[in-house]
Amino acid sequence: MKTAQLQQQDNQFIHPWEDVKALGENRRTVIQGGEGIYVTDSDGNRLIDGPAGMWCVNVGHGNQELADAIASQAMSLSYVSPWSLANSPAARLADKLASLAPGDINHVFFTTGGSTAVDSALRFVIFRNNYLKKPEKKHFISRHNAYHGSTYLSASACGKTRDKNFHDFQSQNFHFISDPNPYRKPEGQSIEEFRDALVDELEQKILEIGANKVAAFIAEPILASGGVIVPPPGYHKACHAVCRKYDIVYISDEVVTAFGRLGYFFASRDVFDIDADIITTAKGLTSGYVPLGAFLVSDRLLDDLKDSDEKTGIFSNGYTYSGHPVSCAAALKNIEIIEKQKILEHVREIIPYFQQKLASFRDIQIVSDIRGKGLMGCIECKIKTSDEDVLSVDYDLGNRIDKHCQKLGLIVRPIINMCVFSPPLIISREELDEMFKILRQGLELTMGDLRKEGLLE
Repeated sequence: MKTAQLQQQDNQFIHPWEDVKALGENRRTVIQGGEGIYVTDSDGNRLIDGPAGMWCVNVGHGNQELADAIASQAMSLSYVSPWSLANSPAARLADKLASLAPGDINHVFFTTGGSTAVDSALRFVIFRNNYLKKPEKKHFISRHNAYHGSTYLSASACGKTRDKNFHDFQSQNFHFISDPNPYRKPEGQSIEEFRDALVDELEQKILEIGANKVAAFIAEPILASGGVIVPPPGYHKACHAVCRKYDIVYISDEVVTAFGRLGYFFASRDVFDIDADIITTAKGLTSGYVPLGAFLVSDRLLDDLKDSDEKTGIFSNGYTYSGHPVSCAAALKNIEIIEKQKILEHVREIIPYFQQKLASFRDIQIVSDIRGKGLMGCIECKIKTSDEDVLSVDYDLGNRIDKHCQKLGLIVRPIINMCVFSPPLIISREELDEMFKILRQGLELTMGDLRKEGLLE
């Protein structure tokens, strides 16, 4: 089928974050194949998958072992209700995740993806406090520029202003503090002073709401779609200590950072030295091959439920596809591949080279900031403008870069004016060289366009 016809058919699909005024007019690139770090479009163009789908295709495209495991499980047992029955893949995956998770996290609740993992975690915290006769302890603290999902509760925990247009949220019980972006810190303030001010802001917000009313603090170890915001050293550990001080649950949203993105199965302890009470995960759990999410919960939060004088304690939350056998079989095989192929070791080895290549773009005129950690990176771009609608200028800049890079063979995920990278974890040094070579060419072509239009000196 020709690309134009596929694009026409695609306009019946309301995509995530769709501009409804553009329905019927979109001409998205149609991806039809993938192998390793590359995808192929409907015109036969081979493109590096810079964002690994959406932070998720960790073992790369076209992994035969993973595809075979999915097919085999579908033929063996395609589905069974998770309400009153168990299935082998879900049971084995729960046990495996408990063995990989840090601290006393030994239980898993399966969901359909990251949004439902966060939603379920928030509902569990509410349920737990009601069960323990603390009905007033229902407030949650998140951060500006955070992203936690698109269900009603998980979206209410998001701090990205542009995602809140024309929507309603549960605003009474969700509160926001500053994002920990060192690029935005006050001039003259040291990184340590910036960190301490952020931690103090969390504590002051707790006291303002009332510690007896705050249920949980939810935080991505790195704010991913907020622009790969890497907090100052010691930030998470200090925030964790504040939460412990006031008996507040610490939810580490590892939907992006788990399963190798930072070189470990889970980053909370191994990278940021904290033992979270709850960890949410999805994406890299199956390398994006099939949908699956989960929240993992500590014994500390479960044990005191058993001591309650309530006769029953039914956590009435779940999904038709919780613990789906095919998805769980995919996750088990995905973890096996990561371990067998020593992908975590490869990531830890290649991280310095990735970050070095990222830092080499500081000589580019339109680059205003570069930040990253693990195999996550962001190049933020900016041009001086007298246009009052700065956001439109930023969107245009990001789209220009994206179009040039795609023509050259690279998919960039433009988040407004930011080029975000999270390639498949199997990427080699040579492939990193190719990816960043194309990015430099794309940035230079963009600057050439801007100069011709008088938008750049």
